[in-house]
This record gives sequence, structure tokens and C-alpha cells, in this order.
Amino acid sequence: MKEKVVLAYSGGLDTTAIIPWLKENFDYEVICCCVDCGQGEELDGLEERAKLSGASKLYIEDIVDDFCDNYIVPCVQAHAVYENKYLLGTSMARPAIAKKLVDIARKEGASAICHGATGKGNDQIRFELGIKALAPDLKIIAPWRMTDVWTMNSREEEIEYCKQHGINLPFDASHSYSRDRNLWHISHEGLELEDPSLEPNYDNLLVLGVTPEKAPNEGEYVTMTFDKGVPKSINGKEMKVSDIIRKLNELGGKHGIGICDIVENRVVGMKSRGVYETPGGTILYEAHQQLEELVLDRATYEMKEEMGNKLSQIVYEGKWFTPLREAVQAFVESTQEYVTGEVKFKLYKGNIIKAGTTSPYSLYSESLASFTTGELYDHHDADGFINLFGLPLKVRAMKMQEVQKTQK
Repeated sequence: MKEKVVLAYSGGLDTTAIIPWLKENFDYEVICCCVDCGQGEELDGLEERAKLSGASKLYIEDIVDDFCDNYIVPCVQAHAVYENKYLLGTSMARPAIAKKLVDIARKEGASAICHGATGKGNDQIRFELGIKALAPDLKIIAPWRMTDVWTMNSREEEIEYCKQHGINLPFDASHSYSRDRNLWHISHEGLELEDPSLEPNYDNLLVLGVTPEKAPNEGEYVTMTFDKGVPKSINGKEMKVSDIIRKLNELGGKHGIGICDIVENRVVGMKSRGVYETPGGTILYEAHQQLEELVLDRATYEMKEEMGNKLSQIVYEGKWFTPLREAVQAFVESTQEYVTGEVKFKLYKGNIIKAGTTSPYSLYSESLASFTTGELYDHHDADGFINLFGLPLKVRAMKMQEVQKTQK
């Protein structure tokens, strides 16, 4: 009986060419697994394509709700943003995909998992760290790093290889943007984006929305509710998290929200440029933070910012299945106990403009914040506070005066 390998299958040219390559070079039985994270129409016709290419079986595994509830929500609650811009769309999905690949490998009794990530990117790290953490006994095959066996270096060569193995599919040899899509976002790399001096060709590039210039001239008000940091409704209609993201994607795309052009530092050491469309995610992050600033105390808010930055690094580097991620997430979850309430905002030409926030746990006191003197705040108390708060500065200044005198 042949050994089995589970191939992370997208239906694209790379992973389609890998099927006959695995059979020819390793004599594996190839089990394809396409993990649905909300990439939509990209899944059409995959089963026919996989079997035509020589796979014995194709799994299409829908993990959209798992992805939203167990990977996206913790990152939203932490306000995890990599290098101040990237909302981790691909990074969050990879551990969820790795977990499902391991599940299928166990179900099929496979001895290996294969992925089509290149040797220059972050995804090879994310997939393999996830697999190693969950199934250290499974072999990992990464064709793009096996240059002695994987000899194809262009789309033309891959298409010719497929034809030689009886696979005649309508793949286009022309180069286009390299994209990754799921429910949360779509990323774009390649073509003019490889030159940071050039402006992105947004007319050809954008998939989920429009530029702010092409957005409606009239703003749109949106109301959202949260319960313990989890989004619950939009404009009075309760929905599960995945449907909330779908609706926010529609609203955000319409109003030119969430287009990010970034040069980021990859884990492997190089800089790369990409454009990310995250319309719904950008709104969700902003709405959650709008509520948090009303209910979290200053010290917790400061520490949570640090933990959010740490979580973004952990997720970006593929270290989801680690004790550190669990510990950071546990801290963040403890801060969400009172992140309950309603936020209102206006979407207008790429902007998310606050329009009111309420919460039964609001720490904002109008009587304290106003310029009138209330019972809880005596202006005279500030004298002693400032004296003590500024004491280290004053002591140092006095000491420096002494030093300057002795030096004259």
C-alpha cells in the first residue's frame, strides 16, 4: 500500500502541478485538502481539477466560523496589528489551516503533509510551525525548497509539466498579482507593487471595494453592539461573527475603507511590499477600540497595548500553537469582561468617524470631566498630587544645579 500525503490544495497552478510531481518523485497517494476560510468563488470546480490532476480524493473543509470565532476574535480583542498597519489576514488563517490539514492527515493515516508555499515567504514558517506543534511525527514536504527535485521556475514551465502529464487546464501563463483571500481580507503582491516608488494601480488591483475617491459622496451611519468584546449586531440585527464580517466588508468596500499599502518586514529577513484590502476588519477593529476606550482603566489599557503588539508578532511569526500565545490571549480575554455596549460611527470616503458610544460599564463621568467643580474632585487636591508626581523631576533639577555650581 502506498504512503499517503495530504496536500494543501488551492486549485491554482502551483498546487495543481505538485500533484503529479508528488506521485512521480515519491510514489505517494495524494489526498488534496482545500480549507475554506471564506475565499468564495475560488472554490468552484476544485474537485474535478484535483482528480483530473491525479489526486485520489479531495476534501473541502469549511472552517469559516472556526476561523472567525477562534482566530479573528482574539486578535480583534487584542487590537493585534503588525507594524502598525497589517491586520494579520493571512497570518491568522494559516494556523487554522494547519490544524485542519493535521486532522485530515490523521483521518487518512497519512505520513506527510505537503504545502506550496515558497522559500522566500512567511507562509512556509506558519504552516510548518503549526504542523510541528500539532503533529511532530508527520513529515513535511515543501517542493519550492527542494530545488534538486522541483526544477520548475516559471508558470510556463509548470503549465508544460502539467501538459506532459495529461493535465490540460485553462491556466494563464501571464503574470498577475499574487493574491491570498479569505473572509477577513485579500492581499496583493507582485507587478508594479514590487517597486516601492510606484503607486498601486488601484483600478486593476482592488477586489473588495473602491478607492475613497470613488466612494459615495454621502456618509453612512452604522451602529454595532458588543458583548464582552465579541461583536453581536449591526444596525439592530443580531448575527454570528462571520456574518458580521461579511456585512462590514460590504459596507467598508462601498465606502473605500481599509486599503493599506505597506512595506513590511518578513520573518525571513527581507522587506516586502503589499496592498491589503480589509474593509470589514478595519471597521471592526476601530469599533471595538471605540468601546474599549470608554470602559478600560488607564493602566489596563496601557498593558493591553503592549500585549496586542506582542500577539501581533506571535501570530505573524506563526507561533499560534504556543504557551506564550495562550498566556497573552488569556490576559486579553480577562480585559474583555466589561467591554459591552453600543458604538455608532459614520463611514465616509475611507474614514470611520465616531458618532457616539454607550456602555453600562462606562468609566467616563461627565461630572468629573466637566470644568465645573463636583463633589468627587477638589481642584486643591491637584497641588499635592503634582508635587509628588513631579518630585523626581524636581530632585534631579536641583541636583543638576548643584553640579553646575561646583563646576564654575
